[in-house]
Amino acid sequence: MHYAYPARKSSNPPPFRPRSTRLPSLRRSRLRTIGIVAFAIFALLWLFSNPSVPRPDRERVPSGQPPVVIVTVIDPTSYNNAYLKTIRENREQYAAKHGYEAFIVKAYDYDTQGAPQSWSKLMAIRHALTKFPECKFVWYLDQDAYIMDVNKSLEEQVVGQRRLESLMIKNYPVVPPDSIIRTFSHLRADNIDFIVSQDTSGLVAGSVIMRNSEWSKFFIETWMDPLYRSYNFQKAERHALEHIVQWHPTILSKLALVPQRILGPYTRTDQGDAYQDGDFVVYFWGCAKSGEGSCETVSSSYYKKWNAAFGN
Repeated sequence: MHYAYPARKSSNPPPFRPRSTRLPSLRRSRLRTIGIVAFAIFALLWLFSNPSVPRPDRERVPSGQPPVVIVTVIDPTSYNNAYLKTIRENREQYAAKHGYEAFIVKAYDYDTQGAPQSWSKLMAIRHALTKFPECKFVWYLDQDAYIMDVNKSLEEQVVGQRRLESLMIKNYPVVPPDSIIRTFSHLRADNIDFIVSQDTSGLVAGSVIMRNSEWSKFFIETWMDPLYRSYNFQKAERHALEHIVQWHPTILSKLALVPQRILGPYTRTDQGDAYQDGDFVVYFWGCAKSGEGSCETVSSSYYKKWNAAFGN
């Protein structure tokens, strides 16, 4: 029987094969990745530790020039021009006294696209936030109101942190008398971007204050959404506001409810808090465009008071 033996190995084996280039390539790739990650970590540490660089997670704070913009929409096509002139004087003189800006615009400057003209107040607020990007606050005040206490600033009256903290009405129905949605009880003044009051029937949209913030820009766009403007709310933007704050916690979480006498008590006592001498603002709620109950007639005695306070 014959057996097959394996071939005898050569005494001159082939040289070693070249080392694979894959390993150095992987090492270079890993080193590059580690370098990129290290650089990113270093950059982030520098960014968050350097106070001169705005942090991406922190909203830019306006410089406060001017501190407040007072916005009023007037309607020369429907109201007496002599009366509207006193409104302009009232805003401009108060603003000049405290270093603010008065932004008086005409209702027909804005296209409400078929919705009631009262919606133009929201467009005017948005316009003011764009025109004065460094302001701290925008105070919207309707054309049927005067600022009466001319010596105190808005900071002293409302928006100063301690003052606002003392005024905030917490855990209270947002829309009177018995809304199941209540203002949050845990909020502090530095959480607030929107300040409003209420009368006996609901929120008062004719005297409101907004902080200049990214949230406020989001809020004003939400409030004036075309869907709400086309919905035909009975009280237009006022009822839209009440709907929004009751059904959107994101908005309610930035809202402060304050007593009506702070932002605009009425000359009529059947609809809400009545004006008393020394109050900051007086609101001629329900005054007519003309006739015996016109805004010009109702406002005449108050005009003399604030005009005397300015020394005119």
